[in-house]
Amino acid sequence: MAAPCLDMRGVAMRYGDGAQAVTALERIDLSIAEREFVTIVGPSGCGKSTLLYLVGGFLQPSAGRLSLRGAPIRGPGPDRGIVFQRYSLFPWLTVRGNIAYGLDEKGTPRAERERIVAEYVRLVHLEGFEDRYPRELSGGMQQRVALAQTLACQPDILLMDEPFGALDAQTRRILQDELRRIWRRDTKTVLFVTHDVEEAVALGTRIVVMAARPGHIKEVLTRDFDVGDGEEFDANPAFAALKLHVWRSVKEEVEKARG
Repeated sequence: MAAPCLDMRGVAMRYGDGAQAVTALERIDLSIAEREFVTIVGPSGCGKSTLLYLVGGFLQPSAGRLSLRGAPIRGPGPDRGIVFQRYSLFPWLTVRGNIAYGLDEKGTPRAERERIVAEYVRLVHLEGFEDRYPRELSGGMQQRVALAQTLACQPDILLMDEPFGALDAQTRRILQDELRRIWRRDTKTVLFVTHDVEEAVALGTRIVVMAARPGHIKEVLTRDFDVGDGEEFDANPAFAALKLHVWRSVKEEVEKARG
């Protein structure tokens, strides 16, 4: 059996000491294969984002181990690209400049850098906006730039923390379709955190449902059918059934968290 791309074993995260300590995560065991698209969904405060930041190397676990392609994760690195909910763009750089930034930091030669930037501008459908600044773009367009900026550096795994959470419903659906299209083309390994059940089922080839604090994995579900771009998902009985199962599972955890 091939080694997983990302492996988590006995991962726990605690904040503080003694009686004031808070356990955010406990007993996380999860393996993600190359080219999988895994979504994580669960109630607020269950540690979804904390888990993503551990994989990103921004936090170190209190217990357990995380490895990427067999190497321990000890800090941030270019092998992991992260897209946040708020568009982490440089306001003083244009679309072209933002996409080129990571390539420039890596020392990519100018001609190659320009070729890559042009490729990713086309990939996210921003032709004609190359010289615009973030303030001149809509929220959805800014998130397209952030995605292109991350993908241009060719990370091994793409980490996404509720990247469409601040967008309106129509823009959100369009960007979900774009992300599926890009994933099919590049077949990147993706770990995607969301609070939206429909988004989790529409995007993930596997859906991880997190339990209420202390956060742990309640169940892992596989979506073994395709989701067509732009379709009314609930018209698909298999999609509707899986969405309902995930929603009930998450709702149960929300009610536990409320006591």
